[in-house]
Amino acid sequence: MFKLSGVNLARSNFLFMPVKEKNDKTRNFFADVYEVVKLIPKGRVTSYGAIAHYLGTKGSARMVGWAMYGCPKGVPAHRVVNSAGLLTGKHHFKTPDTMEKLLKKEGVEVLNNKIRHFKELMWNPSIELL
Repeated sequence: MFKLSGVNLARSNFLFMPVKEKNDKTRNFFADVYEVVKLIPKGRVTSYGAIAHYLGTKGSARMVGWAMYGCPKGVPAHRVVNSAGLLTGKHHFKTPDTMEKLLKKEGVEVLNNKIRHFKELMWNPSIELL
């Protein structure tokens, strides 16, 4: 194992790759994302960016999306959409229409893969949880 500027590196073939420590910040970030998503009320939605902003990582909307891709059971991932209300994560569910079906079951209207009345249904953790 090599150390460079305080970062642990391990040799992988001819590349150097960072080694994740037990207290991995990414793992903690993902857990924080899941905790916020669990707080979204039924019939409401939020965006990847709103979660990232609430967690103090304003530019990390894509990282929130990555967390949602591998989220555990019990996390209502269907309530997280992009900043325009589009169901961009729908392909990561069992079927491409599962996300829409789950939202409709909660009373959320979806038209052409977009949340109708998105602004009214938007649950912003930075406002709702303060």
